Amino acid sequence: MADQENQIQVAALCGSLRENSFTAAALRIALEGARQFGATTELIDLRDYNLPLHAGVTSSDDSSGDVRKLKRLAKAADALILGTPEYHGSFSGVLKNALDFLTFDEMEGKMIGLIGVSGGAMGAFDALNGLRSVGRALHAWVLPQQVTIAEAYKVFDGEGRISDRDLERRVRTVGSEAARFAHLHKCGRLREFLQIWETAPVNPGGG
Repeated sequence: MADQENQIQVAALCGSLRENSFTAAALRIALEGARQFGATTELIDLRDYNLPLHAGVTSSDDSSGDVRKLKRLAKAADALILGTPEYHGSFSGVLKNALDFLTFDEMEGKMIGLIGVSGGAMGAFDALNGLRSVGRALHAWVLPQQVTIAEAYKVFDGEGRISDRDLERRVRTVGSEAARFAHLHKCGRLREFLQIWETAPVNPGGG
């Protein structure tokens, strides 16, 4: 559990613009897990942002108010959970565009958790593998834990809750682990952080 001196902030970036998004519902559950650890949380819903298409690292588009807000919230977070639907074997274009505005200044050394949602039976593994590459490129720590939710329309009820208790637990764990590793990193317990990181299962929540 995080203490007041080392309060952890966890943000979730939703890569879906769909109304009543399953991705957003999963991220809300993950943030509940982060709050159970003691973190403060924020859902960054890209439906609320009017981001221009990114046109390059030095683009003047960075002057957009919504771009500045996105960068500010991402930088303030100690951990960031990325949520995406899988489209054509990859993560969503709207999430890619948002991530293109984020640089080492916002992302380097940050804890990253991953959640993918799919309408098909194969899940969202390809989308999350792509996000792992993005996280590494930005010098972030991408958690071993990740969750893909296959056939999401069968999993969520009308209130955005997951009917499968084990799957719900694994989604919550992405949030709590993001907060826990961020806490270890932030409070300087580097040896313990590295020991836990090196012994973490490769992907205990990938089903």
